[in-house]
Amino acid sequence: MSLETLTHCPVCQGTSFSNYLNVEDYTVSKKEFTIQQCNACYFLFTNPRPPMAEIGAYYQSQEYISHHDEAKDIMSRIYTSVRNYTIGQKIKLITGLHAGKGSLLDIGCGTGNFLQAVKEAGWVTTGTEPDEGARKIAGKRVGENVFESINASELTTQKYDIITMWHVLEHVHLLNETVEWLAEHLNPGGKIIIAVPNPQSPDAARYSRFWAAYDVPRHLYHFTKDSMALLMKKHDMRVEKIHPMWFDSFYVSMLSTKYKAKKVDLFDSIKTGLMSNIKGNSSASEGLNTSSLIYVISKI
Repeated sequence: MSLETLTHCPVCQGTSFSNYLNVEDYTVSKKEFTIQQCNACYFLFTNPRPPMAEIGAYYQSQEYISHHDEAKDIMSRIYTSVRNYTIGQKIKLITGLHAGKGSLLDIGCGTGNFLQAVKEAGWVTTGTEPDEGARKIAGKRVGENVFESINASELTTQKYDIITMWHVLEHVHLLNETVEWLAEHLNPGGKIIIAVPNPQSPDAARYSRFWAAYDVPRHLYHFTKDSMALLMKKHDMRVEKIHPMWFDSFYVSMLSTKYKAKKVDLFDSIKTGLMSNIKGNSSASEGLNTSSLIYVISKI
């Protein structure tokens, strides 16, 4: 498969990069990919990378659980159990950001579990999902059409009170175009919620090139708090608040030990997950440093 090479930083348009880390694709291709760092703004991105037309092949794995409903092994069963709990936490976050029931767009909705819960909570929902199989499951689950992408003609004039991207923005080839679309389709006073892995977390430092949340080449970008703030500022938006994702450190640690030693080390996973959460905990948004972070974003 061919690869494309970025010559300009997606955040600052800089042209000078340094190699940051070489990471294997442990899920599908078993090939090694390079994560580069912009020497101007320090943004991390996978470069070179599969082009948009060919990236789909790197998602064709039963291990990519967000595109499937089956819980066949211990990792997928754990993922499903945690997902069901965290959906409730996500609903609480959303209702705290918007008085009453509003309209919500979930970009990259997977098999639609979160979208279904939001709809049952009384919101008017819309979903997008590029994977055909997951999209069909989501459509049946929520009882309405789920679109392939935000470029669907039906969404051209729509605006929303809440737009969510749960572990999605790191997958998007057209980064700036997508963020610009988000800003244009947000109602006055609306919020964008973006959850992404945090490569500055203690568990990322512990596992280095084995850290599962690098997930190359599917993860095209690796956002720090500073680079997320810079990207949003570029599009006249700002990060209002950052929240932790406590469970991610344990799930990512389990996958990381599997990648490193060919089997899950439960003791090491729990120990690393706990230490990562303890070290990454903070009462202030700017101090949070957990395995994954949730950014609440608004227009300036």
